[in-house]
Amino acid sequence: MQEAGTIPMQQRTQTASQAHAPSYYAASANPSPMREVLKEDITADVCIVGAGYTGLSSALHLLEAGFNVVVLEAAKVGWGASGRNGGQIVNSFSRDIDVIEKTVGKQKVALFGEMAFEGGKIIRERVKKYGIECDLKDGGIFAALNKKQMQELEHQKALWEKYGNEHLELLDAKDIQKAVATERYVGGLLDMSGGHIHPLNLALGEAAVVESLGGKIYEQSAVVNIARGEPAKVITEQGSVTANFVIVAGNAYLGGLVPELRAKSMPCGTQVITTEPLSEELAASLLPQDYCVEDCNYLLDYYRLSGDKRLIYGGGVVYGARDPADIDAIIRPKMLKTFPQLANVKIDYRWTGNFLLTLSRLPQVGRIGSNIYYSQGCSGHGVTYTHLAGKLMSEVLKGQAERFDAFASLPHLPFPGGHLMSIPFSALGAWYYSVRDKFGI
Repeated sequence: MQEAGTIPMQQRTQTASQAHAPSYYAASANPSPMREVLKEDITADVCIVGAGYTGLSSALHLLEAGFNVVVLEAAKVGWGASGRNGGQIVNSFSRDIDVIEKTVGKQKVALFGEMAFEGGKIIRERVKKYGIECDLKDGGIFAALNKKQMQELEHQKALWEKYGNEHLELLDAKDIQKAVATERYVGGLLDMSGGHIHPLNLALGEAAVVESLGGKIYEQSAVVNIARGEPAKVITEQGSVTANFVIVAGNAYLGGLVPELRAKSMPCGTQVITTEPLSEELAASLLPQDYCVEDCNYLLDYYRLSGDKRLIYGGGVVYGARDPADIDAIIRPKMLKTFPQLANVKIDYRWTGNFLLTLSRLPQVGRIGSNIYYSQGCSGHGVTYTHLAGKLMSEVLKGQAERFDAFASLPHLPFPGGHLMSIPFSALGAWYYSVRDKFGI
């Protein structure tokens, strides 16, 4: 029998014991301490569920503002999407500012335009201020495979410049071949305010800063219930945190902890492979300026060089977030289509990283009751947005709700057919857009 006011754990939050292929990032991670498991009942101003980017960014901003913060992590810091993604700093949101304008109108869209490039700035500020070692490099390319996509990039450049991004350059076919050693692209858009990082080392560095500022992070401490009330009580198997405020930041790894959030989102997986270290000559020939790249397809490819000169190449989507049996078979042909010169190069690592998809492809932000806040559903565009989300969380807890409420006001519908049918409906939609990409329509 459930306690009144308690959110049941219908589906246990994932833990590190579940199948999860080892990643290059885990193998090349900076040293990180073993953290305690929560085994007592404690109190805090704010309890954050999840030690990924959303949780860590929230903790950092709140600690800087003077809050007492506890973070509960089911596995280890950065174990989920924050430590398994493509490592690309990509501006704006998964649906761009012009799409948001159609929903909120011209008067309200300016606020989103102001925030579209803030996440990347927050990352750079954190790295510089706290000396986080994460192989930060500047410059990202959006690569067009056909004339239609190139026209869309021209529109994107004008749109982003309207909202203050002055670091953009259109590339024609010759220009992009100087930056990417392939003949696949007809042109592209270079954003020097974009870039790339070692994503797990960024998360580990942020966690270290959280602790240096007095925050407490517990690992292997999965939340099993949240008892609503003022204060709320966040319950793990061996302990609890009684807090004035709770921030739910589990994203694709939240499971059924908060049923209201599960209905309007779907975990998805994207696959990544990493080559053996390349020679300096070969690495420089592939990406001479060391920019990261993503193409403009709906199911896009993305790639970059690591700090030790490996090619990290990702793409594809598995709806429902299961690990494919053969990741190499999915991604290696994509890599060789772009870089056939890598035919004899060994693949050292392959893995799946899960992200949370919403029907609108925009983040879901809001409150449950008076003191439980959440942000989720970055829809594959989370590295920058999650860092912005942490700032929004700190603002709303300090009583500055305008920017938080702007996101919270975005409408979100459940997937057609409910949770059971979300996977086939999404796969059908992806097939439709893939056909359009293939024929440039």
